[in-house]
Amino acid sequence: MKRFVTVLFVTLFSQSLLAGWALDSAASTFHFLSTKKNSIAEIHSFERLSGSIGDDGRATLAIDLASVQTGVDIRDQRMRDMLFEVSRFAQATAQLTVAPAQLEALNPGDQLHLRQDATIDLHGVSKTMPVDLLVTRLGDGSLQVQTLKPIILNAPDFGLAQGVEALRAIVNLSSIDTAVPVTFNLRFR
Repeated sequence: MKRFVTVLFVTLFSQSLLAGWALDSAASTFHFLSTKKNSIAEIHSFERLSGSIGDDGRATLAIDLASVQTGVDIRDQRMRDMLFEVSRFAQATAQLTVAPAQLEALNPGDQLHLRQDATIDLHGVSKTMPVDLLVTRLGDGSLQVQTLKPIILNAPDFGLAQGVEALRAIVNLSSIDTAVPVTFNLRFR
């Protein structure tokens, strides 16, 4: 009987360690920077994020592109319609895989520096690019994942150059930079 209880405990405990992680969207942020007229930089965000880290270590982040927030309602609408074309491409995703044992080994306060490739799917284009992330196990048992360096997305690489040009033309700007730095701070529970 003692052996049965021990096996049951170990099995249940192992299952809880490998139960996976869900993104806490209320405790997560995702920002990007745009630059117009060669020197005017503005910080924008997405308000609706979802994601998970599975038992196999596969991490996925999904961004609802219709939730773009620039601080200007008409600009939000133009970005949804002219740049992201949310009627055709409702979300962007990013995926990477981390060894589950690396996450399980983290104690509260421990950090893991991850340098690896992530697959970004945006506007119907999939591209693999390097990311530099910091994973921290917090005191409540959750995981914090944040960019150590901004991720630079180039609009032409994702078929967004035409949308950037349409935005530039509609407001008669001299330029809008097509290189866009992205940062995030995500909480997984």
